[in-house]
Amino acid sequence: MTNSIYITTTEPYSGKSLVSLGITELLLRRTHNIGIFRPVIEAPPAKQRDKNIDLLLTHYDLDIDYEDTYAFYRKDVSDLIAEGRYDDVLDTIIAKYKILEAQCDFVLCIGSDFEGSSAMEFNYNADIARNLGSPVLIVSSAVDQTIEEVVNDVKIAREAFEENGCQILGMIVNRADREIMYDLLEALEDELPDRKMLLSVIPAREMLSSPTIKEIAEHMDARVLYGGDQLDRLAYHYLVIAMRIRNYLTHLKNNALLITPGDRSEVILSALQAHQSQNYPKIAALLLTGGLQPPASVDLLLSGLPDIIPILSVQKDTYQTAMNIGHVRSYITADNQAKIKLSLRLFERHVDTVALERQLSALPDQGITPKMFIYNLIQQAKSDKKHIVLPEGTDERILRASASLRRNNVVDLTFLGKREEVELAIYNLGLRRELQGIPIVDPADSPKREAYAKVLMELRKHKGFNMDMAMDQLTDVSYFGTMMVYMDDADGMVSGAMHTTQHTIRPALQFVKTKPGFSVVSSVFFMALPDRVLVYGDCAVNPNPSAEQLAEIAISSADTARAFGIVEPRIAMLSYSSGASGEGEDVVRVREATELAKARRPDLILEGPIQYDAAVSPDVADTKMPGSEVAGKATVFIFPDLNTGNNTYKAVQRETGAIAIGPVLQGLKKPVNDLSRGCTVDDVINTVAITAIQAQQG
Repeated sequence: MTNSIYITTTEPYSGKSLVSLGITELLLRRTHNIGIFRPVIEAPPAKQRDKNIDLLLTHYDLDIDYEDTYAFYRKDVSDLIAEGRYDDVLDTIIAKYKILEAQCDFVLCIGSDFEGSSAMEFNYNADIARNLGSPVLIVSSAVDQTIEEVVNDVKIAREAFEENGCQILGMIVNRADREIMYDLLEALEDELPDRKMLLSVIPAREMLSSPTIKEIAEHMDARVLYGGDQLDRLAYHYLVIAMRIRNYLTHLKNNALLITPGDRSEVILSALQAHQSQNYPKIAALLLTGGLQPPASVDLLLSGLPDIIPILSVQKDTYQTAMNIGHVRSYITADNQAKIKLSLRLFERHVDTVALERQLSALPDQGITPKMFIYNLIQQAKSDKKHIVLPEGTDERILRASASLRRNNVVDLTFLGKREEVELAIYNLGLRRELQGIPIVDPADSPKREAYAKVLMELRKHKGFNMDMAMDQLTDVSYFGTMMVYMDDADGMVSGAMHTTQHTIRPALQFVKTKPGFSVVSSVFFMALPDRVLVYGDCAVNPNPSAEQLAEIAISSADTARAFGIVEPRIAMLSYSSGASGEGEDVVRVREATELAKARRPDLILEGPIQYDAAVSPDVADTKMPGSEVAGKATVFIFPDLNTGNNTYKAVQRETGAIAIGPVLQGLKKPVNDLSRGCTVDDVINTVAITAIQAQQG
């Protein structure tokens, strides 16, 4: 079941406050521990809060700090994107969201207001929703649109969010004309026949689209001359009064705001009389222009009237005032109980809340998203700081990654290498301050080298090792770093940026050895696709594993997946045949491995042999393996041999742009991990974090 919803709109002023109220009311039936999160908000006036957030926090008395409910002001996001720092925006939003998620049972996310660049805001709303793993509820407006135009807008929005990898919860069209709303709903159901997706149409109500006199006064920077206790009145219409009394009275409308020059005393007085008369509509307020105010005699009269309607004054002339007032927007605020009650009544009446609750409970787990996966890695590594040794202390990528790791207090580090060479590399990169105090150990000069050599000689004596051989071996940074881990002088090692995989892991295979109950060291890659993270094993270590080894690799990979946030691994044992139909030695080996793994770990959701397309595609799964718990939903993929696995992960990486994190070694007593020689700074950071987490787990 999902624990969040992301409400987004297709355009400004679609009525997301009404929908937010309705959703919050619905969620409070399930839990009182609800969080409100807006990734991007407009910068509100000084000492004021975002109106959407304030409405929900205040009306429902939610126990959340306001500062925890948003990540950025829109201008700051625009500036960061212009600087090429879009990833920093997403990372910060995820970090803020996770803080709130940890406090709450459910988080209601509300997208941006679309008051800037619509294309840019649409893109980052889709990216945010996908990276948070939140299903999207799209809110659209039917104001001044035909049925065809509304349906077309809704279809485009749905397709765009789906193309961005978002899960669609439903579509709500707001502010629809009553005369077309039922025809509109029918048209939407015809064009969007997916019965699992919520479709609703909410009618327009004049009260909700009409601003209060207080909102008008604030927007127009108006001075309140009279009636300051009645600023919650609503202005349904705007009328500019330039006619004589006998002519303008016939144009009055109920709850209209009358705009007139401040020196038109006859208009002011006649309007007040019309308001009191049973023969004319009630007036909302008067707005006097030009900075002109009633003369003293009229002021004395007005000041003595009981329950006078609001009369406001602005400096702008009548023309400019009439132009500006069209930009006044109505909001549902916490102090306007009438608007809140009407909004909740409309939501309850026109949105199938039973179906919505059922759908929320039935939404399938979309898996962890790449950015969330990487965020979780860093946070988990920081939770119990470990000491990682880096044998390649002169490599630029290692040093830049180390600066980031230290800045974020993720791990403690030690560099290996000749001190003068490491210090020169640090100096040339301008990282002296960031990396100051990190120990630099030269294996050839280390006072621990002799003690390590004695241990290594004992461990390798069956291979004819003597003290001279061991001392010589320990000048090698991979052997020295691995021995630090073995002797508990470090919790883990990461290498490979400048060395081959074999050079990096050979020492670990020789004397760190495997965990009890494991006979083979294997590896996985975390494949961070645009919308989810998958686990591929083994793509780096074992060329032709036996059935027993394949079974062990599957079990290790499932445990690794779970340890790194893939809550319910679904393991596909891959082959060139699906189910019981295939023959041949390789298929039989995979089938046997599947049975062995199931016997050892009946708790795992595991199936094989299965072809890759059947494992990853629900449509193919329905044809080849209907009813399977794994087919079409696999999260862990076990390849039958190294040739297949290595080529597949590289093909997927190249063709989809996936980030391949790994190889992550599994089965060792202590964590040692290998980097690709083509690794990036981010690869180093991620691999160090993974190694630290493995050390935490023992």
